[in-house]
Amino acid sequence: MKLVMWMTVLLSTLAPGVRAQTAPAAGELTKLLEEFLAGPSRNDAAMHDRFWAEELIYTGSSGRRVGKTDIVRDVRSAPAPKPADPKTTYSAADIRVRQYGGTAVVAFRLVGTTDRAGQTEVSSYLNTGTFAKRNGRWQAVAWQATRVPPSPDDAGKEVTAVQDAFHQALVAADAKTLEAVLDDGFVWTHRAGERVPRQQLLDQIGAGKLKYSKMETSNVEASIHGETTIVRGASTRQRSAIPDAAESSDAAPFTAFYTMTLVRKDGLWKAVALHTSRP
Repeated sequence: MKLVMWMTVLLSTLAPGVRAQTAPAAGELTKLLEEFLAGPSRNDAAMHDRFWAEELIYTGSSGRRVGKTDIVRDVRSAPAPKPADPKTTYSAADIRVRQYGGTAVVAFRLVGTTDRAGQTEVSSYLNTGTFAKRNGRWQAVAWQATRVPPSPDDAGKEVTAVQDAFHQALVAADAKTLEAVLDDGFVWTHRAGERVPRQQLLDQIGAGKLKYSKMETSNVEASIHGETTIVRGASTRQRSAIPDAAESSDAAPFTAFYTMTLVRKDGLWKAVALHTSRP
């Protein structure tokens, strides 16, 4: 009984000081957020330096916790984007601002839209930032990001698009698209046990040592397990160039069965393994 009474007294004492005020700085904070989101789209280190406070604690959706120094260093050391690299733009939706004097909490849904080899991929994150106003300007002192998992239908469409892009890139000899959809650790295991890693496949396609004149898929099924997906299907294919083989090409199209494993990394699906076999 005494505990309940003391808690009641404590809450009644704290309530006036912690109750959210109307947010007079909502417009200012919203503008700052929108300007910041445009900055990462351009890899703008100066915008990061302006936005984050020196004592920032940032907890990413993967569980990694970093500070301002880590973020600014990573941005400044990132290589310059190439024209063919995927392009991602960011926007904020459902912005909510709660202000407590010189402190404010900004919660919103971050939407990242990536154009990758003609395919559009959309990812969403729930973000909550705590801002402090010092010397007349707001800066984020704490940040938490949580990824919003896609619906099963959306995830199915995404992985289907990736495996389609892979097969289309093979027949088009498009090494750049292959580079975009394959994980660095990708390995293709063929029916005789030959293992072809990512870079070897890219080299074969780029040099014209491996060419496909036909590539059609059928009976494609995707089984999604959280951040991992198994895609199974059949493909009718024909090669006009075969690396390190006695025969220079396939005399006729043949059917191969395949199993592709994809994982989601930073909101994007990447192929990490492929196994093919045929009767």
